[in-house]
Order: sequence, then structure tokens, then C-alpha cells
Amino acid sequence: MARIVPSRTASKPKRAMPLVRREPFRRGPRSRGQSHEVKVSVPSFKPVVAVARGLEVLRVINEERISTVRSLNKATGLDKATIVRMLETLEHEGYVMRDAERAVYALTGRTLLLSQGYDQHLWIGSVVEPTLRKFRKEIGWPSDVALFDRDAMIVAQTSRDTGLLLFNRTPGFRFPLLGTSLGRAYLAFCPEPEQSQIIDALAKAPGHWNDIARNPKKLTRILQEVRDRGYALMDADYSREEYEGTVWAMGVPIRNDKQVLASINIMMLRSAISQEDGVKRFLLPLQRTAAMLAKQLTIKPRATARV
Repeated sequence: MARIVPSRTASKPKRAMPLVRREPFRRGPRSRGQSHEVKVSVPSFKPVVAVARGLEVLRVINEERISTVRSLNKATGLDKATIVRMLETLEHEGYVMRDAERAVYALTGRTLLLSQGYDQHLWIGSVVEPTLRKFRKEIGWPSDVALFDRDAMIVAQTSRDTGLLLFNRTPGFRFPLLGTSLGRAYLAFCPEPEQSQIIDALAKAPGHWNDIARNPKKLTRILQEVRDRGYALMDADYSREEYEGTVWAMGVPIRNDKQVLASINIMMLRSAISQEDGVKRFLLPLQRTAAMLAKQLTIKPRATARV
């Protein structure tokens, strides 16, 4: 069995690599029948770079599950000496452990403390679950409901737990906004000020799926096509990355008169149903379900959901 031991002190870094700056944000107060609206606020002070770097390293380890200094260097752009300092600090505080024999790093259970205060997706998931379950029985294909989460989408509820498609996408799973039908449906139909704010933030953020945000003409064309059709499709490249090209998805917004609350999709196998047939058969039922969920999320009182 590998031993987890304290890491050795790193040498002093020569010069830290620049870190992509992410705008700070605040969450508005919880109100009856409305989801949180994420707003970007003007900082009172210059962000603490060391804290931002430590959080970035923690985020990447969470995504990779098992990380090395090299993989973190590649993902963050930070120099290796800085990464070692971040890792040793996180290890000292109990959030990261090191396997000395394999020279790899992983998160500890202490990191769960960092997410206990966030429960918006749990509330939405509890509201939409009965309708989502009925919808699965009606059409025979699984669906997800997801909400916008700063620079990505997060699964609030899914009906993928049984049946044909088992993709291990549970509530709380975060995925890129611009590669997915859920993300594109949300972005295309949200109010213009919010849309511009999101695009600006994505353009500054790392990740190859955010490259689309750095290509305004391409993104404008994609979003206009979504609005014209009334639905979004999963990007073919995303399907190849995540599902070896075997799956496609169609998504629509869940919205009321004031805002987009979330989005909902249908996941289908390419070998079983074509995009043309899927749209003909399921677009209207999907839109009806989205309208039903919007009504439920608008009128149902917000209750703190903790598990």
C-alpha cells in the first residue's frame, strides 16, 4: 500500500507565470420562487494572487482526480516551483495528500467542507425530479436539468440513473457551457446583459471550449442558429470527446418572463435515432416540459435543501 507522507520543501521559484484573472462575483439574496442571479461585482481591492493560484490548483486536482506537478503545470500555466508551494500548503491544511511512491497528489475528504454551503442545485433538483421522471417514461430517453454556475453548467437533476444510458453524470457534475446543448440553450436565450457578461468571463477563462468565446463571429452565429431553431444541439466535437461520438443531445431553456432559470435536454444514441427524427418527435414535448418546469420553479417557494 502506498504511504502518504509530508512533501519536502520546494526550492524558491524564479518567477511565477501569469494567472488568468477571473472577475469576482456575488450572489443575490434568495427570494421566493426565483433562482440566484449571478452578478459580477467591482472588486474593492486587488485580488490576492496566491489565493487565486491555490484555488486554481485545487480545482484542477478535483477535475483530474489524480494529479502530478507536470499535469498541473500544463493545466494552469503556473511554473512548477509555484505549484509545489501551492501543493505543500494545501497538504499542510489537510486538503491534499501526496503519494510519495508515485509522486502524485489527490484530494482528501476535507475538501467536502468547501461545498456544504452551496445547495441551489439540490433545491432545483428536488423541484424538477417528479416531472423529469415522468418525462423519461413518456419519451423513453434520459434528460438532464442544469443551471448556470459562473463559468460552466451544473447538473441539478437527471433521469439517467436507469435504463439504456448510464453516463455517470450525477447532480453536482459541472461541464463546459459552450460545448453542450444545455449550455448553449441557456446562453442563447438569457437576457442580453447577462449573455454579454458570461461571454466576457468565458473569453478570459482557460479551457479549450472557451476558445469559442474568443471567436465572437463564430459564437454569434452559433447562438443565432439556436434562437432561430428554438433549440440547441451538443457540439459534435464534445460528443466525440465525452461519448466517442455515439451520443447526441438537444436542449431548450427553462425560462419565465424575466429570466432563464435553467435548461433541459434529451440524450439520444445516434445509432437509434437521427437528429432529424429526434427533433420531429421530441422537440415539442421537450418544450412543453420546459414550460412546465419553469412554472414550477417560479411559483414554488425556495427552501434550503441540505443533505
